[in-house]
Amino acid sequence: MRKIPKVKLPAGFLANGVSCGLKKSGKPDLALIYSCLPAAASAKFTTNSIIAAPLVVCKEHLAAAESFRAVLVNSGNANCFTGKAGIRDARDTADRLARELGVPSKSILVNSTGIIGKRLDKEKIKKAIPALVSGLSAPGIARAEKAIMTTDTFTKHAGLSLKAGGKRVNICGIAKGAGMIAPDMATMLCFILTDAVISRKTLDKILGEAVEKSFNRITVDGCMSTNDTVLALANGAAGNKPISGGRDLEVFSRGLDIVCLELAKMVVMDAEGATKFIRIDVCRAGSVDEAKKVALAIANSMLFKTAVFGENPNFGRVAAAVGASGFGIKEGQLKIKLGKLKGRQVKVTVDLSQGKAECTVYTSDLAPGYIKINAAYN
Repeated sequence: MRKIPKVKLPAGFLANGVSCGLKKSGKPDLALIYSCLPAAASAKFTTNSIIAAPLVVCKEHLAAAESFRAVLVNSGNANCFTGKAGIRDARDTADRLARELGVPSKSILVNSTGIIGKRLDKEKIKKAIPALVSGLSAPGIARAEKAIMTTDTFTKHAGLSLKAGGKRVNICGIAKGAGMIAPDMATMLCFILTDAVISRKTLDKILGEAVEKSFNRITVDGCMSTNDTVLALANGAAGNKPISGGRDLEVFSRGLDIVCLELAKMVVMDAEGATKFIRIDVCRAGSVDEAKKVALAIANSMLFKTAVFGENPNFGRVAAAVGASGFGIKEGQLKIKLGKLKGRQVKVTVDLSQGKAECTVYTSDLAPGYIKINAAYN
């Protein structure tokens, strides 16, 4: 298995990104990922009970179609809390793209990110679609990365190649997200592309496992988005024997895990206003679920996060968070180790003295920059 240092699309995929005018800044705000071949798809969405219109449409299309051809993503507007009109807008943009590509509407998946509660200007999107399609190319993934950004300060991508089913196959992922980060899936978006031959059922299973070990183990501010989506497409262009089990599935799953975790960590590294990247290791727990619960309780503690920002070695903040997590533990059982607080990287180790299970969660500190960004976000 070898890592791909720069973003590179797997065989059979093209992409592009343009500015259609949704962002007042004029920055890129509309992205397209296209599969030259019908692709299997799997997706994990936010568990927030208020979900954005594009997620409604995505779920409809995933339930109705067997294969998929494209993902249309806009930034600058979340198309959320916009009622039935928002759903119509999402469907209309998918229909317009489908006509331009000459593919079924149900084969189009749509995503949005940005401000909640404002009607999506779909006419700007529809007007930009011809240029978006005509500019599709493999290097266009770099433009697509920029077009999905909101408060992000850098683009996020990861990829690797591996051998499975007798062929070299590739996995590539791009993501956006810096604030409103407390994924529970299944404002964060992630698109994973592979040229491997793999069934939708198998892809769905291993994507769920990968998400649990990556995106569900990060938090910036404890605020769950209405638009969180992790979407994977597999178009089979590598021509490998179908990956369904055994060593091939093990290798491919490990590759998917690596890509997802790298992207998840980049989201935390880019956390709004943050000055620290914090790794929290909880060990010797009775179960992984218990370890994760404790780790997230620490990661979401405002007192802990501000202490780290101030480089204050106040382990009492950690002890209080563990006790408040609902996990029953006595003082004599709890062991806390704070790493060096100066510098960008901070590590916290918590020993529960209960069993053999462990879990790692990634978070950031809480700095004045976060308040400044979100106080003015509208």
